Amino acid sequence: MAKRARVIYNPTSGREIIKKNLANVLMILEDAGYVTSAHATTPEPGDAEREAKLAVAERYDLVVAAGGDGTINEVINGIAEQDYRPKVGIIPTGTTNDFARALHVPRDVIKATELIAKGDSVAMDIGKANGTYFINIGGGGRITELTYDVPSKLKTMLGQLAYYLKGIEMLPSIKATKVRIEYDEGVFEGEAMCFLLGLTNSIGGFEKIAPDAKLDDGKFSLIILKKVNLPEFIRLVTLALRGDHIKEPNVIYVKSQKVVVTSEKKMLINLDGELGGETPMVFENLNQHIEFFADVEAIPAADLDQDEKTSLLSE
Repeated sequence: MAKRARVIYNPTSGREIIKKNLANVLMILEDAGYVTSAHATTPEPGDAEREAKLAVAERYDLVVAAGGDGTINEVINGIAEQDYRPKVGIIPTGTTNDFARALHVPRDVIKATELIAKGDSVAMDIGKANGTYFINIGGGGRITELTYDVPSKLKTMLGQLAYYLKGIEMLPSIKATKVRIEYDEGVFEGEAMCFLLGLTNSIGGFEKIAPDAKLDDGKFSLIILKKVNLPEFIRLVTLALRGDHIKEPNVIYVKSQKVVVTSEKKMLINLDGELGGETPMVFENLNQHIEFFADVEAIPAADLDQDEKTSLLSE
């Protein structure tokens, strides 16, 4: 029986670039041996997730998520809970494309599709937070809210600059929250500016914030920024962009499979750049849960379990 692929794409992402290249995407996948069909997502919340669930129910061999991190997140939420999970391909057309960057998937639509057709893949960790799944980052604290506070039209016009501008606007309102954060090896209880759980080393387009994150080791990279004044907060953020923050006394940086967060006041939770609920929240790392097409040769050995990297390259 022929293999089947379902392309789930956001027609407005990246100035409609996937829409303009859809015929070529379908042709490349057909040439690779897939009977291929496509679904254009609608603005209705959860549309990509519902379509991914249908693709799973119909036992497609491949699901391609084409869009930004939000579209990819929805597709993964349609797949991750299922017993049968097809392989997933990524065509990144969003603003930051953190997850695609970690997999070394090209920004170019045609090259990304050709990478899927090549067939190299890696089993990746997935995060679960109170029943919702995420692939790149979970977090809480006022500064983490900027990704869903930036209007879509502004992101389309200005790209990553839109996040910088919003971050500057938010600085005066950033305050610490009293939290309890339980992780594998300990507990933090006190006031924190924010916390982040990274599944990859690319967060908001920067690749040094979780410098030793692995894609498949079953552990989050947990970062907790304790209460600091505004000048110190800005200094630590600057250090984080260079990866020089993890040894600072006001920063906790640990690996953990499970993280439980509670807070005195409501704290909104960011999952892959979207509002993912509020505290209390239980985060769990699902080790090597979904197989993604990737440029395996380009992924640094430090980003993968060494045994898996060796096995993939020998196939």
